[in-house]
Amino acid sequence: MAPDGQPPATPAGASPAAAAPRSGLRVALRTALVVAGILVTLALAAFGALLGAGWYLARSAAGPAAPAVDDPKALVAENQTLEKKIEKARPKGLFLIIDTGRNRLTVRDGERVVREVVVSCGSGGVLEDPKGGRTWVFDTPRGERQIKSKAKNPTWIKPDWAFIEEGEEIPKKYGDRAEEGVLGDYALGIGNGYFLHGTLYTRLLGRNVTHGCVRIGDADLEYLYKNVPLGTKVYLF
Repeated sequence: MAPDGQPPATPAGASPAAAAPRSGLRVALRTALVVAGILVTLALAAFGALLGAGWYLARSAAGPAAPAVDDPKALVAENQTLEKKIEKARPKGLFLIIDTGRNRLTVRDGERVVREVVVSCGSGGVLEDPKGGRTWVFDTPRGERQIKSKAKNPTWIKPDWAFIEEGEEIPKKYGDRAEEGVLGDYALGIGNGYFLHGTLYTRLLGRNVTHGCVRIGDADLEYLYKNVPLGTKVYLF
């Protein structure tokens, strides 16, 4: 509004009647441009969709690439070779499987399960020697092993970590390491100081609580001692 409250004056040479059509024309042009832009965008999108659909239909019509046709005789020979390899890798006769996570020992004779046993395997604990800087990890070993030794009424020769764990000085005499009655009635060695042996703590069977050996209850241990010969494969995982 003008300072005096009247409508603003019309510019010289123009009249209110002439200004209105020009303003309407500008609005119409802007609207037309916006509509045209929208139409172009929609057209491009539709064109792209058509191209994509055409590519998909062409690919679908062609189908997946046909696999190379092999010689049937060669396939039969390859299958026979694979079967021989599998058969060769499959354990024969009596063997043991120890699941260290579930604490289960299975005695198998080929495909037949002979006996299933609840055991205790390594705790996974770590012990550090405060003086010598050595570290022990109490895991049961994994992999393929075998029964290398069998003993009745075994004596435990305590390793260094056993004294460190108890806060005792490591003895200098070998005889001071011997301890009776802690391994049960039998022990089956699988190498590197690891044994399948008995336990005073039968209530803990089924739990990971050992320093790496496999603890077994009395009846099951006696069965293994009497029925599992030296050289028997032991698979631990």
